[in-house]
Amino acid sequence: MRMIEAAASKPRLHALLLVAALCGLRASELRGLCWSDIDLKTEELHVNQRADRKNKLGAPKTNQSRRTIPLSSETVLALKKWKLASSPKRDDLVFPTSTGAVEHHKNMLRSLAPVMKAAKLMKGDKPKYGLHALRHFFVSWCINPKERGGRQLPAKVAQQWLGHNSIVMTLDIYGHLFPTGSDRSELDNASKALLG
Repeated sequence: MRMIEAAASKPRLHALLLVAALCGLRASELRGLCWSDIDLKTEELHVNQRADRKNKLGAPKTNQSRRTIPLSSETVLALKKWKLASSPKRDDLVFPTSTGAVEHHKNMLRSLAPVMKAAKLMKGDKPKYGLHALRHFFVSWCINPKERGGRQLPAKVAQQWLGHNSIVMTLDIYGHLFPTGSDRSELDNASKALLG
Protein backbone atom coordinates (compact mmCIF):
# COMPACT_ATOMS: atom_id res chain seq x y z
CA MET A 1 0.00 0.00 0.00
CA ARG A 2 1.41 3.33 -1.09
CA MET A 3 0.07 5.11 1.99
CA ILE A 4 1.89 2.82 4.40
CA GLU A 5 5.11 3.16 2.42
CA ALA A 6 4.75 6.96 2.45
CA ALA A 7 4.40 6.88 6.27
CA ALA A 8 7.41 4.62 6.90
CA SER A 9 9.54 7.47 8.29
CA LYS A 10 6.76 8.76 10.59
CA PRO A 11 6.42 6.29 13.50
CA ARG A 12 2.98 7.45 14.72
CA LEU A 13 1.35 7.50 11.30
CA HIS A 14 3.05 4.30 10.22
CA ALA A 15 1.75 2.45 13.29
CA LEU A 16 -1.70 4.04 12.93
CA LEU A 17 -2.04 3.01 9.29
CA LEU A 18 -0.84 -0.54 9.91
CA VAL A 19 -3.25 -1.02 12.83
CA ALA A 20 -6.12 0.47 10.81
CA ALA A 21 -5.40 -1.50 7.61
CA LEU A 22 -4.27 -4.82 9.09
CA CYS A 23 -6.57 -5.02 12.14
CA GLY A 24 -9.77 -3.43 10.84
CA LEU A 25 -10.54 -1.25 13.84
CA ARG A 26 -13.29 1.35 13.68
CA ALA A 27 -12.05 4.96 13.90
CA SER A 28 -13.58 5.21 17.39
CA GLU A 29 -11.64 2.10 18.45
CA LEU A 30 -8.37 3.49 17.07
CA ARG A 31 -8.96 6.70 19.01
CA GLY A 32 -9.67 4.78 22.24
CA LEU A 33 -6.92 2.17 21.87
CA CYS A 34 -4.63 1.90 24.92
CA TRP A 35 -1.15 0.45 25.19
CA SER A 36 -2.47 -1.88 27.91
CA ASP A 37 -4.71 -3.43 25.22
CA ILE A 38 -1.77 -4.35 23.02
CA ASP A 39 0.28 -7.40 23.92
CA LEU A 40 3.49 -7.10 21.92
CA LYS A 41 4.75 -10.47 23.22
CA THR A 42 1.76 -12.54 22.13
CA GLU A 43 1.26 -10.20 19.14
CA GLU A 44 -2.39 -9.51 19.88
CA LEU A 45 -4.55 -6.43 20.10
CA HIS A 46 -7.57 -6.39 22.41
CA VAL A 47 -10.47 -4.05 21.66
CA ASN A 48 -11.88 -3.07 25.05
CA GLN A 49 -12.99 0.53 24.60
CA ARG A 50 -13.66 3.30 22.12
CA ALA A 51 -13.83 7.08 22.04
CA ASP A 52 -17.23 8.55 21.16
CA ARG A 53 -17.96 11.68 19.10
CA LYS A 54 -17.35 13.85 22.18
CA ASN A 55 -13.98 12.14 22.78
CA LYS A 56 -15.30 10.35 25.86
CA LEU A 57 -13.82 6.90 26.46
CA GLY A 58 -16.30 4.09 27.01
CA ALA A 59 -17.38 0.59 26.18
CA PRO A 60 -17.14 -0.65 22.59
CA LYS A 61 -20.12 -0.31 20.24
CA THR A 62 -21.51 -3.81 21.01
CA ASN A 63 -20.61 -6.87 23.07
CA GLN A 64 -19.17 -8.45 19.91
CA SER A 65 -16.97 -5.38 19.47
CA ARG A 66 -14.86 -6.64 22.38
CA ARG A 67 -12.45 -8.86 20.54
CA THR A 68 -8.88 -10.01 20.09
CA ILE A 69 -7.12 -9.50 16.78
CA PRO A 70 -3.74 -11.01 15.87
CA LEU A 71 -0.99 -8.57 14.91
CA SER A 72 1.38 -9.08 12.00
CA SER A 73 5.11 -8.88 12.67
CA GLU A 74 5.26 -5.62 10.69
CA THR A 75 2.53 -4.10 12.86
CA VAL A 76 4.26 -5.22 16.06
CA LEU A 77 7.53 -3.66 14.89
CA ALA A 78 5.79 -0.39 13.95
CA LEU A 79 4.02 -0.28 17.33
CA LYS A 80 7.31 -0.90 19.17
CA LYS A 81 8.95 1.95 17.25
CA TRP A 82 6.03 4.27 17.97
CA LYS A 83 6.00 3.33 21.66
CA LEU A 84 9.71 4.17 21.92
CA ALA A 85 9.24 7.46 20.07
CA SER A 86 6.22 8.58 22.12
CA SER A 87 6.11 9.59 25.75
CA PRO A 88 3.68 8.06 28.26
CA LYS A 89 0.40 9.96 28.49
CA ARG A 90 -2.30 10.17 31.13
CA ASP A 91 -4.81 7.77 29.57
CA ASP A 92 -2.25 5.33 28.13
CA LEU A 93 -3.68 6.01 24.64
CA VAL A 94 -1.74 4.70 21.66
CA PHE A 95 -2.67 7.54 19.30
CA PRO A 96 -3.46 10.56 21.53
CA THR A 97 -3.07 14.29 20.99
CA SER A 98 0.26 15.87 22.00
CA THR A 99 -1.21 16.47 25.47
CA GLY A 100 -2.36 12.89 25.87
CA ALA A 101 -6.07 13.48 25.29
CA VAL A 102 -8.28 11.54 22.90
CA GLU A 103 -7.55 12.62 19.34
CA HIS A 104 -10.57 14.07 17.54
CA HIS A 105 -11.60 12.06 14.49
CA LYS A 106 -11.12 15.01 12.11
CA ASN A 107 -7.65 15.73 13.47
CA MET A 108 -6.62 12.11 13.10
CA LEU A 109 -7.77 12.16 9.49
CA ARG A 110 -6.09 15.53 8.92
CA SER A 111 -2.79 14.09 10.21
CA LEU A 112 -2.96 11.52 7.40
CA ALA A 113 -3.27 14.19 4.68
CA PRO A 114 0.51 14.62 4.11
CA VAL A 115 0.92 10.84 3.79
CA MET A 116 -1.98 10.57 1.35
CA LYS A 117 -0.57 13.50 -0.61
CA ALA A 118 2.84 11.79 -0.81
CA ALA A 119 1.08 8.59 -1.93
CA LYS A 120 -0.92 10.59 -4.53
CA LEU A 121 -4.23 9.69 -2.87
CA MET A 122 -5.91 13.08 -2.83
CA LYS A 123 -9.23 14.26 -4.20
CA GLY A 124 -8.53 17.89 -4.88
CA ASP A 125 -6.94 19.22 -1.68
CA LYS A 126 -8.53 16.61 0.61
CA PRO A 127 -7.56 13.02 1.37
CA LYS A 128 -9.28 10.60 -0.98
CA TYR A 129 -9.94 8.05 1.78
CA GLY A 130 -11.14 8.21 5.35
CA LEU A 131 -10.21 5.92 8.21
CA HIS A 132 -13.24 3.72 7.50
CA ALA A 133 -11.80 2.90 4.06
CA LEU A 134 -8.94 1.15 5.85
CA ARG A 135 -11.49 -1.02 7.68
CA HIS A 136 -13.00 -1.94 4.31
CA PHE A 137 -9.51 -2.70 3.01
CA PHE A 138 -8.93 -5.01 5.98
CA VAL A 139 -12.04 -7.09 5.40
CA SER A 140 -11.37 -7.26 1.64
CA TRP A 141 -7.85 -8.50 2.40
CA CYS A 142 -9.24 -11.11 4.81
CA ILE A 143 -11.88 -12.39 2.37
CA ASN A 144 -10.18 -12.24 -1.04
CA PRO A 145 -8.59 -15.43 -2.39
CA LYS A 146 -4.88 -15.93 -1.87
CA GLU A 147 -4.21 -15.74 -5.61
CA ARG A 148 -5.54 -12.16 -5.50
CA GLY A 149 -3.36 -11.16 -2.53
CA GLY A 150 -5.96 -11.95 0.12
CA ARG A 151 -5.99 -14.29 3.10
CA GLN A 152 -9.06 -16.31 2.05
CA LEU A 153 -10.42 -16.52 5.60
CA PRO A 154 -13.87 -17.84 6.48
CA ALA A 155 -16.65 -15.27 6.80
CA LYS A 156 -17.04 -16.11 10.51
CA VAL A 157 -13.44 -15.08 11.21
CA ALA A 158 -13.94 -11.79 9.35
CA GLN A 159 -17.13 -11.18 11.35
CA GLN A 160 -15.38 -11.79 14.66
CA TRP A 161 -12.36 -9.61 13.83
CA LEU A 162 -14.63 -6.79 12.62
CA GLY A 163 -16.73 -6.99 15.78
CA HIS A 164 -19.99 -7.32 13.87
CA ASN A 165 -23.04 -8.49 15.84
CA SER A 166 -23.87 -11.19 13.35
CA ILE A 167 -22.58 -12.99 10.30
CA VAL A 168 -25.58 -11.58 8.42
CA MET A 169 -24.20 -8.06 8.77
CA THR A 170 -20.79 -9.13 7.48
CA LEU A 171 -22.29 -11.01 4.54
CA ASP A 172 -24.75 -8.22 3.71
CA ILE A 173 -21.94 -5.67 3.53
CA TYR A 174 -19.10 -7.80 2.13
CA GLY A 175 -20.84 -10.79 0.52
CA HIS A 176 -19.87 -9.60 -2.96
CA LEU A 177 -16.20 -10.24 -2.10
CA PHE A 178 -16.62 -13.95 -1.45
CA PRO A 179 -16.05 -16.37 -4.34
CA THR A 180 -19.26 -16.90 -6.30
CA GLY A 181 -18.75 -20.53 -7.24
CA SER A 182 -19.36 -19.69 -10.89
CA ASP A 183 -15.72 -20.13 -11.87
CA ARG A 184 -15.78 -22.82 -14.59
CA SER A 185 -12.26 -24.14 -13.91
CA GLU A 186 -12.96 -24.40 -10.17
CA LEU A 187 -16.19 -26.29 -10.91
CA ASP A 188 -14.46 -28.69 -13.31
CA ASN A 189 -11.58 -29.34 -10.89
CA ALA A 190 -13.97 -29.97 -7.99
CA SER A 191 -16.11 -32.26 -10.13
CA LYS A 192 -13.09 -34.30 -11.25
CA ALA A 193 -11.82 -34.56 -7.68
CA LEU A 194 -15.21 -35.78 -6.46
CA LEU A 195 -15.90 -38.22 -9.25
CA GLY A 196 -12.38 -39.47 -9.53
